[in-house]
Amino acid sequence: MSSIPPITCLRSFESVARLGSVTAAARELHVTHSAISQQIKVLEAMIGVTLVVREGRGLRVSEDGRLYALQIRESLNAIGEATRLIKAQPRSTELVVAVLPSFGLNWLLPRLPRFQDLQGHIGIRLQASLALSNLSRESVDVGIRMGTGDWEGMESQLLFHDETLVVAAPHFNGGVLPRSPEAIVASPIIFNMESWQPWCQAAGLDIDVPRSGLCSNDSNLVLQAVRLGQGIALERRSLVHDAIQRGELVQLSPISAPYPYPYWLVLPNRERSQARQRVFSSWLLGEVADYLDELA
Repeated sequence: MSSIPPITCLRSFESVARLGSVTAAARELHVTHSAISQQIKVLEAMIGVTLVVREGRGLRVSEDGRLYALQIRESLNAIGEATRLIKAQPRSTELVVAVLPSFGLNWLLPRLPRFQDLQGHIGIRLQASLALSNLSRESVDVGIRMGTGDWEGMESQLLFHDETLVVAAPHFNGGVLPRSPEAIVASPIIFNMESWQPWCQAAGLDIDVPRSGLCSNDSNLVLQAVRLGQGIALERRSLVHDAIQRGELVQLSPISAPYPYPYWLVLPNRERSQARQRVFSSWLLGEVADYLDELA
């Protein structure tokens, strides 16, 4: 490791090569102009290669220096990513749960206090994202996903199948709510990324609902717009059931359509958190059973 130059020298040179200026590099790294120049001289002396060519009051990065800077930049990025990952490692009493924002907010979060009442010694860190993250790489202990359940290297357990239904705020349209399938599809619609075709088929409508107006890939935004009375929406029952029970939303029609992707409990192979995984999994499956009983 003695052949590796000091990190300060590498950062100084990479900054100069990227920004094209010692002054700009000094500003970025919060050091003096002379400190940057000295670090580059030390680096050149260590490796025996001219990295920067001084031209009058300016400078030019040599061809060798340009290639070296690219490699340094890649290595510094790798060090930064490794640091981020090690800092993200959960504590021994913490469980990291990856979940879609919509499911986390509307289904899981209202039920979590019951887990904390039972297992107060286990902290829960919710990692919410619309992206399908690599659970092993992201140091996640438990994932709740929608899909087919065939994630390589993961233990998957079916939670439940979902369905879509149409909801509105009680005050939508002055409280005069559309009830027939024809009136529903003729209403202002807040669109998510789901197709209306399965619901229309279940309703006996042979039409293609045009996608216009407000649309979002986040069901939380869609449901907030519905709560504000801006329109109706076709959403998964798991996201609206509790709000319907509280009277915040109204199911406009008993017609529903099966949702193609069920929810799964996904467990990466993590020896350090196996006990906490089992505790959380057992609790979650119990909550799912209660939820399905309530629907029935």
